Amino acid sequence: MINFFSENNFELEQKENYENWLRNVLISEEKKEGEINYIFCDDDYLHEINVKYLNHDDYTDIISFDNAVGNILHGDIFISTERVAENAEKFEVSFDEELKRVIAHGMLHFCGYKDKTDDDAQLMRKKEDEKIKMFHVEQ
Repeated sequence: MINFFSENNFELEQKENYENWLRNVLISEEKKEGEINYIFCDDDYLHEINVKYLNHDDYTDIISFDNAVGNILHGDIFISTERVAENAEKFEVSFDEELKRVIAHGMLHFCGYKDKTDDDAQLMRKKEDEKIKMFHVEQ
């Protein structure tokens, strides 16, 4: 089950399209859907989680807590919509495009992709692009 929640005033439009897309992402990575929660929030909310649970005193666009059991993916993905908006402007893309990138990024972490090294980050970006293209096919 893929769920979308909001801790701020953000409301995800086309939830069903996002759910279908994410299910196809899982299938393409040969993973199974457990309970996956996307929680949209503001910078302060995500910063507090970053400090409390990860001991990182900085702002970020996404934090994921992976509770996978084998190939069945479970977990919580927190996304700062403020940071997504700022990054969209910085990278000169639409808010929707950056949001899709971050949503895919969280799911790809659950699929086992990392982004700490340059090589891992390059592969993550390639996978994000591949998965974003899958969304466009869905519509």
